[in-house]
Parts: sequence; C-alpha cells; structure tokens
Amino acid sequence: MSEATTIGAIIGGVIFLIMIIWFFSTYNRLIRLRENVNQAWSNIDVLLTQRYEMLPNLVKMVKSYATHEKELFEKFAAARQMAAGALQQGDVKGVSQAESMLTGVMPKIFALSESYPELKANENYLKLQDETVSIENQVSDRREFFNASATNWNAAIAMIPTNIVASFMSAARRDLFEVESAAMRSAVQLDL
Repeated sequence: MSEATTIGAIIGGVIFLIMIIWFFSTYNRLIRLRENVNQAWSNIDVLLTQRYEMLPNLVKMVKSYATHEKELFEKFAAARQMAAGALQQGDVKGVSQAESMLTGVMPKIFALSESYPELKANENYLKLQDETVSIENQVSDRREFFNASATNWNAAIAMIPTNIVASFMSAARRDLFEVESAAMRSAVQLDL
C-alpha cells in the first residue's frame, strides 16, 4: 500500500467519522426540539382541560339567571364538546377551531352577566370568573411558547442539511396553535 493510499484512507475515515458525529448530533438536536414541542402542547393540554372542566360551572351560574339565552348556551356546549374531543386526540387544528368558537362565546357570557347585579355580586361567580381569566392568560402564554417551539421544529426539519436527518426519522411539520376570531378583535355587543 502506498503512502498516498494510506493518507487517502485516513482522510476518508476522518470525513466519515465527522459525518457520523454530525448525523448523531443533528438527530439528538431534532429529538430535543420535538420533545420541546410535545412538552409545550402538554402544558396547554393541562390548562385547557382544567378550563373545560371549570367553564360549565361558570355557564351554569349565568344560565340560572339568563334562561332566555338558550342559543348562546348551545353554542358554548358545542364549542366545549368540540374542544374536548380535539384535545383528547391531540388535534392542534381542531383545538384551535374550538378555541376560536369559545373565544367568540365567552365574552358574550361575561357581558350577559353584567345585566344581572345579583350574579355579579355572587362570590362563587366572581371566583370562577377570576380563575377563568387567570387560566386564559396562562393559555395565551403557553400558546406563545408552543408556537415558538413548533416554529423552531418546523424550521429545523426544513433546513438543509438537517432535513436529511429529519426525513430519516420521518419528521412531520407541527401545526401552530392559532385562535382566529373576529370577537377577539372587536368589542362585544349584546342585545338583551
């Protein structure tokens, strides 16, 4: 074996070793990014489950005062049922759609309670309303973190040369958790 062949074999071995190290480090980085997305969704899941369990109590209290608002309460029930089903399946788009529906209904329920001074003075109602607002704020914060994690994941699996490792591990894009609602952008108007 000649000296040139030996040097070529050493260089080839070093290049191969570098590629193996790059592959495994990239694979591990993608695993970490994927787990960040999963953890972020898990945090949202916990909060939304807690909220979906709390909201019926709030609605029940308002309903006892405002029995004539049947359509509003039916919309709430449909949105909650849709959200719970999508959340159970881990369907981010389904949860986003349900959240959009809930976002449109909840301000109307809160506004409706303004028409009933006895309800506004009810200590249990006020506590539930405060807890609901607190959870809404937490969900909003967690949604930002989830979307940032999902965006980092989506970018990582699309970039060259990382996309080679991503295709090896069958990585798929993750949906962002977006709540689109006209109600979020406009003031609530309630005709009683």
